[in-house]
Amino acid sequence: MTRILPHDHDHRFATRSVHAGQVLEPLSGAVMTPIYQTSTYVQSGLGQHKGYEYGRTQNPTREALERNVAALEGGTHGFAFGSGLAALDTILKLLRSGDHVVCGENVYGGTHRLMERIYGELGLRFTFVDMRDADNVERALTPATRLVYCETPTNPMMNLVDLGAVGDLTRVRGLLYVVDNTFATPFFQRPLEFAADLVLHSTTKYLNGHSDMVGGLLITARDDLAERIGFIQNAAGGVPGPMDCWLALRGIKTLPLRMRQHDANGRRVAEWLARRSDVVRLYYPGLPSHPQHELACRQMSGFGGMIALDLGDPARARRFVEATRIFALAESLGGVESLIGHPASMTHASVPPAMREAMGLTESLVRLSCGVEDTEDLIEDLEGAFAMSGR
Repeated sequence: MTRILPHDHDHRFATRSVHAGQVLEPLSGAVMTPIYQTSTYVQSGLGQHKGYEYGRTQNPTREALERNVAALEGGTHGFAFGSGLAALDTILKLLRSGDHVVCGENVYGGTHRLMERIYGELGLRFTFVDMRDADNVERALTPATRLVYCETPTNPMMNLVDLGAVGDLTRVRGLLYVVDNTFATPFFQRPLEFAADLVLHSTTKYLNGHSDMVGGLLITARDDLAERIGFIQNAAGGVPGPMDCWLALRGIKTLPLRMRQHDANGRRVAEWLARRSDVVRLYYPGLPSHPQHELACRQMSGFGGMIALDLGDPARARRFVEATRIFALAESLGGVESLIGHPASMTHASVPPAMREAMGLTESLVRLSCGVEDTEDLIEDLEGAFAMSGR
């Protein structure tokens, strides 16, 4: 028995964030989904159970999270994993040795590492292209191509992929089309509406939003993909624990509220940075000066809190990231707290230096994840860091 009417897709986003996928707890009627902290389930007889046999295969807390995010993305099936990379690992297990993947060149460093250094040695072949132009994707396709994979906006260069244009390419050719939607979240962007077959999230980031768990999710509207992914999820076993699922589910209930504030802070901080002469290059799709601003307005309903800026001097960039007090120097992003990072030595250290330089990911690039604090405090913190880092 669901707490709200079963047609989750008929409700608006904030209502779905709070209610979608939740099932009335039968023992007490608890309002919140319980943490089913169990590894196994009692069976009344051989082959007689309540739909739950073993914790790796099924868990009610995990299922609530999976249904919830599927409803937010406009999908019909969700699958939770122990990390975003575990979710990507499952996608790559859909392929066979000799298959070819076209991937955006500017993706999370761990994505590049998993593809090249693990699956590249197991017989998959990868071509990394600048996906700002869909023609680059088309030119990279070969008879062996089976998968097109992208992030948008990208990490950390804030490049955009024209989701509809790439979707047209993959649909005509019957290719699997996967979009990492971690930066935008389903609040601002829903790739399934642009012909994506699978949407990936690091739930560690904005969905959870509180920097207190690690997880990943895959969402699809295709029954055939869901059957294969469900099999791999159980067979390989890279699932999250129920506590992590509960934390993500709890975080998602405030996703619309948080994303509005992330977006408001991101816009104001970016506008302030754009006026500074000591910022050599600024990357934020919400600025009219961003070369893909019009595309961002077309396929996104907001721009979020992620900003990249190039200070033109690696030594100054290192001093800058160590000088902030509210922006914490740390890996990750998307939490209520603001974070600052140096991608070349942190999140993208595993990407070959030549490839980093080619895409503009320099040693002087800084990445900001604007949290939900007061905007004035964030700007004052950055102002102090500029002063302390010198020229």
